[in-house]
Amino acid sequence: MKQFLRLIATVCVAGLVCGFTAPKDDVEKRVEKLLAKMTLEEKIGQMNQLSYSREQPMVSAAKEGKVGSILNLVDPAVINRIQRAAVEESRLGIPVLFSRDVIHGFKTIFPIPLGLAASFDPAMVEAGARVAAEEATAAGIRWTFSPMLDIARDPRWGRVAEGSGEDPYLDSRMAEAMVRGYQTDNLADPTAMAACVKHFVGYGAAEGGRDYNSTNIPPTLMHNVYLPPFEAAVKAGAQTAMTSFNDNDGIPATGNRYMLRDVLRESWGFDGFVVTDWNSAGEMVVHGFAEDNKDAGRIALNAGVDMDMTTGAFINYIPELIEEGKVKMEDVDNAVRNILRVKFRLGLFENPYVEEGLTEKEFYAPDHLEIAKKSAEESVILLQNNNNVLPLKGVKRLVVAGPLADAPYDQLGTWIFDGDQKHTVTPLAALRDMYGKDVEIIYEPGVKYVRSNDTADIPAAVAATKSADAVVVFVGEEARLSGEAHSLANIDLLGAQSQLLAELKATGKPVVAVVMAGRPMTIGKDLANCDAMLYSFHPGTMGGPAIADLLFGKAVPSGKTPMSFLRVVGQVPLYYNHNMGGRPTNRPIRLLADLPVEQNQTSVGGTSNYLDVEHTPLFPFGYGLSYTTFEYSNIKLDKEVYGMNDVIRVEFDLANTGSYDATEVAQLYTRDLVGSVARPVRELKKFDRITLKAGETKHIVFEVPVSELAFYNSELVKAVEPGKFQLWVAGDSNSGKPLSFEVK
Repeated sequence: MKQFLRLIATVCVAGLVCGFTAPKDDVEKRVEKLLAKMTLEEKIGQMNQLSYSREQPMVSAAKEGKVGSILNLVDPAVINRIQRAAVEESRLGIPVLFSRDVIHGFKTIFPIPLGLAASFDPAMVEAGARVAAEEATAAGIRWTFSPMLDIARDPRWGRVAEGSGEDPYLDSRMAEAMVRGYQTDNLADPTAMAACVKHFVGYGAAEGGRDYNSTNIPPTLMHNVYLPPFEAAVKAGAQTAMTSFNDNDGIPATGNRYMLRDVLRESWGFDGFVVTDWNSAGEMVVHGFAEDNKDAGRIALNAGVDMDMTTGAFINYIPELIEEGKVKMEDVDNAVRNILRVKFRLGLFENPYVEEGLTEKEFYAPDHLEIAKKSAEESVILLQNNNNVLPLKGVKRLVVAGPLADAPYDQLGTWIFDGDQKHTVTPLAALRDMYGKDVEIIYEPGVKYVRSNDTADIPAAVAATKSADAVVVFVGEEARLSGEAHSLANIDLLGAQSQLLAELKATGKPVVAVVMAGRPMTIGKDLANCDAMLYSFHPGTMGGPAIADLLFGKAVPSGKTPMSFLRVVGQVPLYYNHNMGGRPTNRPIRLLADLPVEQNQTSVGGTSNYLDVEHTPLFPFGYGLSYTTFEYSNIKLDKEVYGMNDVIRVEFDLANTGSYDATEVAQLYTRDLVGSVARPVRELKKFDRITLKAGETKHIVFEVPVSELAFYNSELVKAVEPGKFQLWVAGDSNSGKPLSFEVK
């Protein structure tokens, strides 16, 4: 059926049957022609999004032209009945756009987005988004609320799981990849799904790491750090955007005219439509920014919102607001234009229905599962490998322990409305199936579930380990502990997990910890109780086979940290691309235990540090080990002085100096030494996954246009400022020796 649908789409592109991928001016003509026929009530209906509850009310709303989009319905038969009411029984036949939170897969679940970012592999991320779109559109979903592009520097915030971490460049590349994967280059393809960039904007800086909380991001930081991923996604063709829940500097995002009109529309040229997040229009009343839902509707429409998700502020109050002169008919028309434009581009008028009678076998296709497995492999980060314990060699008796060794639901991670845990392949199942013929696998969980403080089963795991060659312990977080509304003040391993690791380590046998989590946890104390640690942000359906192959060396870790790992939670916020400050710490500090009693106030040097813990991260951004070693050498620039229109050309040799074929993520960072506003100590400007055979050396060339050194100054003007710069090529954000160059 998918091949048939693609054929129809191809024919339409050729203009033989229909014209829904017609040139832009033809789409605009169709929009204007339809808009001219619409009553005010029909226009407002297009601006109204409902969450599916019962079929009959939705059918009635569609027939009466009172709904433009419905979310949370994945039954093709019901979708078709509602769509038929809209297309065949309403006055104008405008189809409904069905939407869903398809965040990291529909049925086949991929690693959470933070895990996908750890792969530093946009091509793989694009392939995963394409799988998600093919599966979701088969169920009738043509619009997803993804990708989430919130820069996150606080791992207490549960929604770090849904984004790409702390760096705007990495986030931007992942944003482009997901948009391409969802939408393809032909939105009218029935397997194309409109992307929605969210949350616009600044949501990731929630105070205290508490979801929905206020943010206070100054303009230069907003434009230099928080906005670039959204701009990249818009430039990649994202069709919709979602306003965030937070207020920034007292202005809720759903009422922020500057962001929605001046930045999104005027500066970036966005011509899709803007939807509120769930009731975020109504929540402006709670913020104290609007008197009631009617006032919220006024504020949202005037700010530049096109569609209201579930509040009812538009459909219930726009007629009154127009009559009172508080909103303009022109703004209503523009909102409807934006919505209709996307519906025409998606080909919904020509292809409104979805095939019924699909089975699960059509979702979990072998090629989909293979892409999911490869994504999981690439997302796993090797944080520690003392004495080269990994990969496991000569192991005949292996103990598998920990509460997440066989937790099919939690392995999938947050936001998996449609993923089915019975299709999850857990590490325990994969190890037994893939390596059980040669290795005796003994399962002693020790701790029943992540939050359990019951230690009654730990002795059994310890006893089994004493007679084994090694133990692999799967610890971390349940899926429900991350994601929306799941913020934590304590991000240590919960329950008795740390005790389990400590007691297993005391056996003297090799201990391998595999952490599955939705955020970077504070695992410093646990590193001492394992010989090796693999970190796997919830890896999805095929996480088990991916981890099994990594443990035994059939695959080699290549993931890198997309966020800095904290030593303790009190370091929040901690991120690599910080400003230098006036008194940076440049030498070892004297900790509390080393300070004499009644020491002089300035005795510790007066630099920016803590007295009780190192100020540096446990693991920096971009960090990840391998089973081999890599050496960077002969790093050189093509010249020392560049003009504004030049391209910086960096050459270097990358050698695999170990005994395993492997992939390194080479990273290029720059620093603007003097600016009209203080600039970060390093900024990622390029990366690439480079695969090398054992002993192989490759000559690599990175090119960075000088224009990419531009930043927004205090006047919010983006420009490259002449001056001196530094550049690093290295395996993480804290390595390498700088090269110097100048821009004139």
